[in-house]
Amino acid sequence: MEFLIISTIKIVLVLLVVLTVVANLVFAERRISAFIQNRIGPNRVGPWGLLQAPADVLKLFIKEEIVPAKANKFVHTLAPIISISVALVTIAVVPFGNTIMLFGREIKLMVADVNVGILYILALTSLGVYGVTLSGWSSNNKYSLLGGLRSSAQLISYELSMGLSVVGVIMIAGTLELDRIVEMQSGLAWNAFLTPIGFITFVVASFAETNRLPFDLPEAEPELVGGYHTEYSGMKFGAFFLAEYSNMITSSALIVTLFLGGWQFPFLDTFGLSAMWVSIIQVLAFITKVGMMLFFYMWIRWTIPRFRYDQLMNLGWKVMLPLALANLVVTAIGVKLFT
Repeated sequence: MEFLIISTIKIVLVLLVVLTVVANLVFAERRISAFIQNRIGPNRVGPWGLLQAPADVLKLFIKEEIVPAKANKFVHTLAPIISISVALVTIAVVPFGNTIMLFGREIKLMVADVNVGILYILALTSLGVYGVTLSGWSSNNKYSLLGGLRSSAQLISYELSMGLSVVGVIMIAGTLELDRIVEMQSGLAWNAFLTPIGFITFVVASFAETNRLPFDLPEAEPELVGGYHTEYSGMKFGAFFLAEYSNMITSSALIVTLFLGGWQFPFLDTFGLSAMWVSIIQVLAFITKVGMMLFFYMWIRWTIPRFRYDQLMNLGWKVMLPLALANLVVTAIGVKLFT
């Protein structure tokens, strides 16, 4: 019963934090894009525009929901549920700290402690494409269908590179447990320094997996009107929006965990701090790193133009895949020689 209570508290807290951050990420992105493009950004709703995010959520709640007459209504409703469910469940195995002592009990700072955390994440991220593909098919709209097909092709192309870059990390750490992978990166022994090609490959593949610019071909408005969610409105559209930003948080947390030391603060054990302060600093270090990755996502979106579809596929198959394979071979040789 005690385990069940602690797990429930963890789930509720993580969901509240993620959903709150998602709402504020929209505001942050609008501000950052305005700064990059030398504009003002949202500044009308509330002081300094801080109530813009709640206003957007309220607008989506009261917006009329329209379903095309010849759409498959069941699948049309199911698709956004799949997208948002996968996005929110994936972060469950990501450790956002080491351990903390509360009420005389040591608690691991992660929702679910599983010994195959990487496989769990790769499996769930693969399921995310079903939400996009089914939404395009169920809408009975040619533009939406093309967006869904683009998404499935894009995911297959970049999932290979992502998986191969993760294999290099697994070989170095010798485990599939995410908290053990973080522990192996103590000091500055981050995997981003040990396998830089794998790090770059994983980051680029993460952009493609989350359908963010310059890889947002499934929702490219110049040629597909609005892509896979053209026929969605109200909270169904909001669910896709929520899923995109939740995926950004999850992928940023995963990049930090696998390559940037996770919750590790370099040489923190030499400061002579109490266990409570060490736990707090570790959580703050993780949050800071994830925040920097989220800023990087937004920075890239408003800096680099969208790829053409042939460029997208060429990059995935002719550049990313050979680089990921070469990185795997070099990492294997390095592990054999130096361990």
